[in-house]
Amino acid sequence: MSKTATAKAKPFALPEWVTRSLANHDIGFAIGVTLVLLMLFIPLPPVLLDLGLAISLSLSVLILMVALWIPKPLEFNSFPTLLLVVTMLRLSLNVASTRLILSEGHTGPGAAGGVIEGFSRFIVGGNYVIGIVIFTILVVINFVVITKGSTRIAEVAARFSLDAMPGKQMAIDADLGAGMIDEEEARRRRKELEDESGFFGAMDGASKFVRGDAVAGIIITLVNVIGGILIGVLQHGLTVGAAADFYTVLTIGDGLVSQIPALVVSLAAGLLVTKGGTEGAANEAVLGQLSKFPKALYMASALLLGIGLLPGFPMPIFVLLTGLMAGLGWTMQRRAKAAEDKKVRDAVAAERAGAAKPEDDIKETMKLDDLRLEMGAALVPLINAPDAALPGKIRSLRSLFAREYGFVLPSVRIKDEAALPSTSYAIRVQGVDVARGEVRPHGMMVINPAEAPIALPGEKCKDPTFGLDAVWVDRAHAQEAERQGYTVVDPESVITTHLTEVIKEHMPELLTYGATQGLINNLDREYQKLANEIGGSPVITVQQVLQQLLKEHVSIRNLPLIIEAIAEVGRKNPNIVTVTEHVRRKLASQICNSLTDQSGYISAINLSGSWEKEFIDAVRINGDDRNFLMSPQRVQEFVLQARQVIQKHASKDEWPAIMVPPDVRTFVRSMLERVSPRTPVIAHAEIHRKAQIRTVGTIGD
Repeated sequence: MSKTATAKAKPFALPEWVTRSLANHDIGFAIGVTLVLLMLFIPLPPVLLDLGLAISLSLSVLILMVALWIPKPLEFNSFPTLLLVVTMLRLSLNVASTRLILSEGHTGPGAAGGVIEGFSRFIVGGNYVIGIVIFTILVVINFVVITKGSTRIAEVAARFSLDAMPGKQMAIDADLGAGMIDEEEARRRRKELEDESGFFGAMDGASKFVRGDAVAGIIITLVNVIGGILIGVLQHGLTVGAAADFYTVLTIGDGLVSQIPALVVSLAAGLLVTKGGTEGAANEAVLGQLSKFPKALYMASALLLGIGLLPGFPMPIFVLLTGLMAGLGWTMQRRAKAAEDKKVRDAVAAERAGAAKPEDDIKETMKLDDLRLEMGAALVPLINAPDAALPGKIRSLRSLFAREYGFVLPSVRIKDEAALPSTSYAIRVQGVDVARGEVRPHGMMVINPAEAPIALPGEKCKDPTFGLDAVWVDRAHAQEAERQGYTVVDPESVITTHLTEVIKEHMPELLTYGATQGLINNLDREYQKLANEIGGSPVITVQQVLQQLLKEHVSIRNLPLIIEAIAEVGRKNPNIVTVTEHVRRKLASQICNSLTDQSGYISAINLSGSWEKEFIDAVRINGDDRNFLMSPQRVQEFVLQARQVIQKHASKDEWPAIMVPPDVRTFVRSMLERVSPRTPVIAHAEIHRKAQIRTVGTIGD
């Protein structure tokens, strides 16, 4: 044997550039689109035309099957793009087939390839009159019925989807504010809403492709018929009858090859846009809903039997259909009854399982919400209405507190409570009812900043947050109240303001161990390591210091600096008060900045020399502990004198800071905490070197 004979045959291998293109899907898709465009200009041999027509038909059937089985329209949101590509493919094949028909049509039925010849022989039967009729019917079905209906549904769906978007977004915000969903679920729903609007908008435009494709098919067919007859008669010497026979049969075959895939794709588009909010495959959606009404099947079977008994009608066919429909109704009825029985059994089993595990219910009952807003029955629309603003305002509080205090609030759970009066609300912190209020959901609260009587008709009340005299008026009087210089507040803002002040008062309680651990975990790795090196229980120490700062409304946003300050003295002195005072000195710039007014000054109230000396003499230092020994009578005298000075400024909504020696700051703060919690107390050591002080009063002689 020769070497050639004995050599092993090499397997066929595609060129490297082809293999690389197929491996990279994006490049392969780009090449495919480019080839579709090239078919508009480059003549195709019949073999390649047959391949292209077969691919077009296969893609159309594939798209239809996907449209039938897709559970939700959004899962096929690439359909508009695919529709454009497939439509362009059919039009390119139309141009290629037109070129072959006009140039080679005089040679016979096989001039434009086997696919067109097969359609012209099998469907048309070689009779171009029958072909014209069938082609016209298919065009009417596609253009007038399916395409027009799909286009209209897509237009309406796109318009309604865009109009409903604001309401749906507010509903998502309401669910998020009420605690019914978390941030991740809300983000997923918003993304789904955006995708839905984009999909129906794209389908509105894509439906025009199908409509234009049908029009183009009619025009191309007319051009092929007229042009073919003229070419056959004038250039090839055929008779008019022979030219019409050759070119018309080929043209109708070509038109059918294009119109049948177009009809299939139009049907797929119609299935997608008509599915609407129905989920599941088409057969599940349709048969599942029809099966819910077995009586309708019985009535339809009786009607069919009546038609079959009429003279001249083929009774066996109608009797057969009657039996099939009645049998289907009986089957559906039994299936529905079995499903209902199963549902009852599952409910009983679930009830028994729940009864068997009462500890789970007890655990669930014992869980406490950190923040909870309970609403009376009349206030429920403030959170459930499509345009409800309250959930959004409450949710914005988290950003407010994170920005001002560096404190991430827990989610506020909003719940309706039947036990409350219909127009009342209650605020609970860790299960404790800490505040209540009452609002009029359809009114506006009017407050006079000057605290004079309000000359407007309405229901007199007290502002639930600050206890100011107010009046609930109709919304129609709101503009008049504003013109008179009154402060006008809507019910949502009343509740939000009250909730804000309650949160400020209870920030130390809301800063739990878990919340503190979360703040530490969000720090850079170096500061996490530094926090863990604090003596004792590091997280507990940091939590207690942060709680002391929040108690006096000092922002903890600069947590790295706070951790550094705690680490400096935390190991040597475990006393939380001492550590906190050291931290405050480190935060002197921040504290002074928060107390600076618009003119650049810190308004301060000083202690008289006698009070300063008496306070310093009352401090007893015993190791790390500091005690304050002063008679209750003197404490009461100081509180009365301080209140008189503070109230002079509080009446003008001014809250100057009280400056005291460092060793007595915590004790003075504890004395004034009950009578004026909003008054800041700062030590001389906490005054930043660049701060400008303006004394506005003195306590004592």
